[in-house]
Amino acid sequence: MQNTSKALYRYLCQNIVGTDHCVKTIRHMNSARDNATSGEFQTVITSGSFGEGLDMKGSDLDMMYVSKHIEVYEYLKPRLSPNITYLSMRTDDVKPGFTHLLVEKSDDQYFSKNCEEHNGIQYVSSSLYKQHMISKAIVQRQVIHGPCISDEQGTYDLAYCLHCKTWISPAEQWIRRSSNNSWPSKDVKRSIVKHGVLFVPIGVKGSPKEDKEWRISFSVGEKLLIHCFTHTQLLCYALLKILLKDVIDTYQECKDLLCSYFLKTIMLWISEELPQSVWKPQNLIPCFLRCLSRLVYCVEYSICLNYFIPENNMFENRIEGQAREIMLEKLHFLYGYGWRCILFSDQVSDFHVSIRMAHIEPNVFHDFEVQKTLKSPLLYMSNLLITSSEVEKEMYRGIQQIISCENSFNKYLFAYYLSIQKSLLAQLILLNSTKSSNKDHYNLYNSCVCSLLQNIYHDAISGWLMLASLFYQTKQYSKALHLVRYTLLKSTREKLLHSIDMSDIHSRFLNLPLSVRKSIVQLRKLMLLDDLRFIKRSVLIPNELRMEVRHEPHHISSVAYAYFLKSTRS
Repeated sequence: MQNTSKALYRYLCQNIVGTDHCVKTIRHMNSARDNATSGEFQTVITSGSFGEGLDMKGSDLDMMYVSKHIEVYEYLKPRLSPNITYLSMRTDDVKPGFTHLLVEKSDDQYFSKNCEEHNGIQYVSSSLYKQHMISKAIVQRQVIHGPCISDEQGTYDLAYCLHCKTWISPAEQWIRRSSNNSWPSKDVKRSIVKHGVLFVPIGVKGSPKEDKEWRISFSVGEKLLIHCFTHTQLLCYALLKILLKDVIDTYQECKDLLCSYFLKTIMLWISEELPQSVWKPQNLIPCFLRCLSRLVYCVEYSICLNYFIPENNMFENRIEGQAREIMLEKLHFLYGYGWRCILFSDQVSDFHVSIRMAHIEPNVFHDFEVQKTLKSPLLYMSNLLITSSEVEKEMYRGIQQIISCENSFNKYLFAYYLSIQKSLLAQLILLNSTKSSNKDHYNLYNSCVCSLLQNIYHDAISGWLMLASLFYQTKQYSKALHLVRYTLLKSTREKLLHSIDMSDIHSRFLNLPLSVRKSIVQLRKLMLLDDLRFIKRSVLIPNELRMEVRHEPHHISSVAYAYFLKSTRS
């Protein structure tokens, strides 16, 4: 069993999850992007599995946007500040894990549109809050999905949250309970408590006051707990997610009964119960079977207690009746196969005895890790969700982060995300120039050129093409054509588009000594061909394309755009 566990561990590292280094790279990139895009009005948090470092097949992107102009408190009334809306919690007459939010102070007339009055008390409506947020969305055709706003394809979930900066009494017992165990560590517990809790806009399904209820979210705390998992724990969690998505959810009767949050909750409870010394590669299969056995138990007895608020049984009114019987039958069937139940998944089906002990060359891990971080659709999508709303105000903070950062990898990360934002800033600058004097227009033009020259550090050619677009729009055609020719010369065979798979050419290039020594951020600048992104009413959009660009954001293939500019002036 130990040899099989080690082989499965290597297989998951090589083919699905990546090594510990790969997971940490994804976490670092998420953290840098969150810091770069958080601003005066909101804090951005990459959450869900991707925020925890798992970039897996079929995963969606979960983002949380936490308002900084709204504060929630439980008992201790904070010192009031102007321009801040203050809300208080009321947890009586609601299911554990949920709360009502009452307006205590608000000078924001727009915020009142999110409120409903009942018996002289103003409640913040979770339903109206979501409706308000979807009305402000810059992306077209968004829908409400649970507490989130999503696109029609379900590729991302955006949760607009509220924050309580202090720990709350319903979760007070977690501090005492976890203090008796070695996991999590005291430092992790301290960080979780220091952050406080979030509130997401959704109530208890079927409750008479569902629209006025908010769910208490420990998303940041859970993320910190997952970040202190050993790699074996993380792979065990990944196996549970694969089993759910690729096997259990294929049964029509079981689809959507379970979700990955329940699996995460089971992982957290078992991690608290077992010593950390158990979570080793040679024990991967026994640990996985223990988690699967717990899942069977939870379904059998219709009980899955929230990790922070155990009074909240998340299976109540969900896993019951005939649906529970069918789910239990399927789980018993799968558990009867032991660890081999995961072979029902297409992702793991080619793991078999004949290759279990095969030697794996180090460059195989290197190729997979680089491909995973270079070609990650979730990293690509998270970059597309960077908006222009606070870019101008946060530029100086981004530059300050780069200057003050001592770690070279983090410095490259901040520069990378600053480069992406500079394209948006340049377009905003030009929007402001339409009503300026000639002198102001000249200064704004120079600022725009300066911003676009800082926009060349996140991929191979899109930044240069944005600058070419500026020259094209200002009738400096020879400069534009010169840059277009330069970008086409750089569009060589080893470059990568997000829409194509890596080939042998890319693998050989990545294994060159020069490439191996580069960080993933440097490789993204060297190899990737990003799309050009135009904001609504962007002055950089050529007149010939204006009828095509009606909504923000609009993306155009960099190579196609280069040939377009070349053809118009050839």
